[in-house]
Amino acid sequence: MFGRRKEEKPAEKQPEIKEYIRGAGGSIVSKSILNGTSRLKWLFRQESEHGNGWVAFGDTDTQEYVDDAKNMTIVDFNTLANIEPTVLNVFYMPIGSDLEFRCDKTGKYFVDTRTGKEIREPVKHPAQIAFEKNLKFLNQETYPAEFFEMLFIKNRKTQAIQAGEADFPTGEVVLADPIAYLGGRYETILDRKIPVGRYPVELSVCRSRIVGLRIAAARLLLGSGTAIRYEIAMPKGKKREDLGKPGVWTFFGVDTGLACFTDMQISEEYRRYFESWEEQNPGKNKYIDYFAALFQKSYEADPEFQNQAGNFLEWRLPESGKKLVLFSSGMGDGVYSGYWGIDAEGEITCLTVPFINPKYF
Repeated sequence: MFGRRKEEKPAEKQPEIKEYIRGAGGSIVSKSILNGTSRLKWLFRQESEHGNGWVAFGDTDTQEYVDDAKNMTIVDFNTLANIEPTVLNVFYMPIGSDLEFRCDKTGKYFVDTRTGKEIREPVKHPAQIAFEKNLKFLNQETYPAEFFEMLFIKNRKTQAIQAGEADFPTGEVVLADPIAYLGGRYETILDRKIPVGRYPVELSVCRSRIVGLRIAAARLLLGSGTAIRYEIAMPKGKKREDLGKPGVWTFFGVDTGLACFTDMQISEEYRRYFESWEEQNPGKNKYIDYFAALFQKSYEADPEFQNQAGNFLEWRLPESGKKLVLFSSGMGDGVYSGYWGIDAEGEITCLTVPFINPKYF
């Protein structure tokens, strides 16, 4: 009897925490909410170097209670969401948000204590809001000259850099996704030709608090004059009068997050080269197995203006040595249009492709 060990009670299994938002970060939550002695009542977001800035108080918390640091603790925001999932609706609200949680016969929701506005639906991520605004902004018939110039003037968000040079042995301009469409049927050949030559490719680098470093625009510098107006670049065989007609579009598609300006002759050489490369490298990927390492070297040579995977690359075709510049396209995949910059004498000064409007980001 005395030699027998008392049977131990099995440990109580802790409920699994569901991860609603990956990388949500830490939030300050009163222990009364966590131990169930109070229900969520107040939620506000403050500037914080650590965590996401959200702070939650319960309905029984007094000022004396929350002033005692021992009654507050830091937990992953998902822990709070497992207790009250309605907080997911407001996760993306900005610093300074001050909210009251309510639960009545109409449901569960938050009220902005400063405006009185009820928040019953999920608030979109700032990047999603910016993306949707940008999508509506793109591919218009034209924009003020000031918009295009602003893209390449150094300010707190944007800075222009020269990414390399591009060759145009025939002057017939192609806009395309170099990985998905260059050398194929879905590249866009422009109606207007440029003088044969080699031209600088300039990029507008945007440093956004919302989406990080992005290429806001790219332009091919064709002359020294100052553009006073911009015209949308029409595809071969189409004129501006054809805009709006069935089957007439001005944009080119991007499906791999990369774009380029190039020449029709170079496009054909590019196609032949990679047809041969793919025959010699069955099952391999043109970007992963060929270009990725080159983009990485480009990043290492110029890390100040690129993300780690590389945002631009000046590349020479192995056969002819002709130059081509590949660059990332703003927020990535989408459809984009080119615009001819025209000076006071009617001469073409540049060809610009805007990807994002920096004011949204």
